[in-house]
Amino acid sequence: MSNEGATGDATHPAQESGQGMSDNPPATPAASDTPFSTLTPDALLDALVAVGLEPDGRLLGLNSFENRVYLVWLDDGSSRVVKFYRSGRWSDAAILEEHAFVQELVAHEIPAVAPLCIDGRTLHRFGDLRFAVFPRQGGRGPEFEQPETLLRMGRVLGRLHAVGALRPFQERRTLDVHSFGEAPSDYLYEERFLPDELEDVYFGVVEQVLEGVRYAFDRAGGVAQLRLHGDCHAGNVLWTPQGPHFVDFDDACTGPAVQDLWMLLSGDRAEQQRQLGEVLSGYEDFREFDRRELHLIEALRSLRLIHYAGWLARRYDDPAFVQAFPWFNTVRYWQERILELREQIPLMEEAPLVV
Repeated sequence: MSNEGATGDATHPAQESGQGMSDNPPATPAASDTPFSTLTPDALLDALVAVGLEPDGRLLGLNSFENRVYLVWLDDGSSRVVKFYRSGRWSDAAILEEHAFVQELVAHEIPAVAPLCIDGRTLHRFGDLRFAVFPRQGGRGPEFEQPETLLRMGRVLGRLHAVGALRPFQERRTLDVHSFGEAPSDYLYEERFLPDELEDVYFGVVEQVLEGVRYAFDRAGGVAQLRLHGDCHAGNVLWTPQGPHFVDFDDACTGPAVQDLWMLLSGDRAEQQRQLGEVLSGYEDFREFDRRELHLIEALRSLRLIHYAGWLARRYDDPAFVQAFPWFNTVRYWQERILELREQIPLMEEAPLVV
């Protein structure tokens, strides 16, 4: 994969097993209500011409559901990645703050893919479309099962967080119980997404999970909040001989450092503990890690699961989501989410990983 805009939400955080098993397929929205309805191939090419680029007409859609991302070739034989932002998700100020953060990382020689500055701007408009242009970054997926890969990831993340701690975000959201837990759950309830027979069960389990999340944050105490990548998983890391390159800062936010670490872990508890040890061995070459944040790993995983269901629901009117997630909003989908969230309750009660 060599793109800037692949999102971490393209597959379910817990590896959805019900794909294609739709017992209640969602309706397709009217074309007039479709997000990105004005983003035709001609509009895309005209937008690039408007900022002084000369596309040769070749386009390749890249993996992104939240936004629309394309690899485009230019007349001189080079290529760029262009990212069109979903309307209504982020304000211009929030997008520009994301861009400034990535540019700051690059200025500190941290391998991140920053938007190109064209005519003094990184965010451009063409009609009702907002877009940014990025250099094309090659690479492959990281092999997180390799200790050396985790060590190098930890080193770069330690440097990234050292920069992230220099100043706060003003426009980006904060990763907390409300924004990632209560708000998406409230949306599902208000919009009546759940089947009647599962509604009370689902929201009852969610409330139990959120109680566990709050308790985990209380146990961790007042841990530091800093600027984060926010969605740091294998799909947003391109590996080269020089090491990792971070892409897609669309979910950059304020939160605890461990948010950018826990998604690197997989396997059983013993395996995750070994992996975390490798990551922190590299991380603490550049920045101290507060061990109290280990209380938050399962809590953050729980918030991601709740947030993911709400994210899908909010994109219910997008035909791209209907095609990519046909299993969403089926009885089976919600049954599996209930079981998944129930499993998180005892996990949050366990002692944290020890490193």
